[in-house]
Amino acid sequence: MSPDPRDAKSLDREIEDALKGVDLQALSESDSGPSGRSGPRRGAGAERLYDGTIVGIHGDDVIVELGPKMQGVCSLREFENPPTVGDTNRFTLRGRDEDLWLVSIRAAQELASWDDLTVGSLTKARVTGQNQGGLVLKIGSHDAFMPTSQVAAERNFDASSLLGQTITAEVLEVDRTRKRVLLSRRKIEERERMERVAEAVGGLASGTVMSGKVTKVEAFGAFVDIGNGLEGLVHVSNVSRKRIEDLSTVLTPGQEVKVMVLDVKDGGRKLSLGMKQLEPDPWDEVSHVLSVDQQVTGKVTRVAEFGAFVEVLPGVDGLLHVSQISHERVRDVSRVLKVGEELSVRITSIDPSSQRISLSRLDPRGAVLGSEDSVDSGTIDSAMQQNKGNIGTNFGALLRRAREQK
Repeated sequence: MSPDPRDAKSLDREIEDALKGVDLQALSESDSGPSGRSGPRRGAGAERLYDGTIVGIHGDDVIVELGPKMQGVCSLREFENPPTVGDTNRFTLRGRDEDLWLVSIRAAQELASWDDLTVGSLTKARVTGQNQGGLVLKIGSHDAFMPTSQVAAERNFDASSLLGQTITAEVLEVDRTRKRVLLSRRKIEERERMERVAEAVGGLASGTVMSGKVTKVEAFGAFVDIGNGLEGLVHVSNVSRKRIEDLSTVLTPGQEVKVMVLDVKDGGRKLSLGMKQLEPDPWDEVSHVLSVDQQVTGKVTRVAEFGAFVEVLPGVDGLLHVSQISHERVRDVSRVLKVGEELSVRITSIDPSSQRISLSRLDPRGAVLGSEDSVDSGTIDSAMQQNKGNIGTNFGALLRRAREQK
């Protein structure tokens, strides 16, 4: 994945803000020159490495043969280990003192180490101090700086906890002219996090059940942290098989939940999770509890132009088509039915395989259920059975008799 140029611009702004008022060249004072002489004087060959052989040691002065008719002197204090005549080392020129060149083994080591500092490389650095812009570090003899924004990926991280520690950091910038080295610890943490995410995503598949913690609740759903830097969305429609009016009454940040992975997209950047998939499916019980022509009491859950959805069992809605609401024509369903209203409906068809139930607010004879004109079909059938042999009895008389039996 190529870096986003916007991220680079943002990083540049962060660094510039962090470096305001910070003098990187003054982070530490330069050592004095050899044998108490003045500090280094830049001249020809100051940025060049020379091979030299030690030919003599006199007090604090180490005499170095740099080539034919070219000798230099280096302070004994610059050597980490006592030198001996015949040793070969690399030196840089710091200036002249009469016929001798002033040379430095320490500066040569520093110059050589610059070659190891390249943008993007990793280096060990010791945290030596802290200022308002970030952390001051040492890479060998080099001074370095780490802006506060680059200390850690974690927000509100206490940068002072790293004081005195040797850490691994990524080189952001190297400017030898200005003796400027900028480092980042955050980039390493972010790269490690992405590696963990990639490994975790590789083990995810639709149907995987995991434990997670709710991090945020919105009207459209809840975000759940499932670990390893992965966070997914449980859409409100996938929280429960029961209708939810206000998700915040069901889920709260910090709550531990069980979720099922429904879909993985964009390398784990988009995770769809579900909770209702782990609940028993109420449709499994529909055929055992409900039957065609049965009258039930339900609650209106949604009103549409073509009708209304009525919950007849917890988590099970049926469709009450606009043509089945009244024996009169209904032009605007919302004027007749309201969400939350309870009403009696009759089941006209059940299709468990497609999870569809058709409802009617009319009895088999077309009267609105619960009205004076409505009579239970069983009551009418019973009255007709009683008058099976009486051909002269008309339907109107049977209907009146059925009403009297109610």
